[in-house]
Amino acid sequence: MKQGDAIVRKIQLTEKSTTLSAAQRKYFFEVAPTANKLEIKKAVEDLYKVKVAGVNTMRYDGKARRQRTAHAGFRSDWKRAVVTLAEGQTIDLT
Repeated sequence: MKQGDAIVRKIQLTEKSTTLSAAQRKYFFEVAPTANKLEIKKAVEDLYKVKVAGVNTMRYDGKARRQRTAHAGFRSDWKRAVVTLAEGQTIDLT
């Protein structure tokens, strides 16, 4: 099994994520595309010392990008996890 910091790449701080974290105890993380929900749950519990109630994941395909020359390419594919914490649990974002 991978280490927690290899699975959870970074926490996403957006307007939507801060609203949901305050209201519904949901936090957004960018995670490794190969990680499954059980690995994400264990990684968040180990890294932040909280109890996770649920994990939802979304996959995003990399967008096509074009440069001024004839070289075209794609941005990397990535995966987002929305982690719901148990009652009374929070993650300090500061």
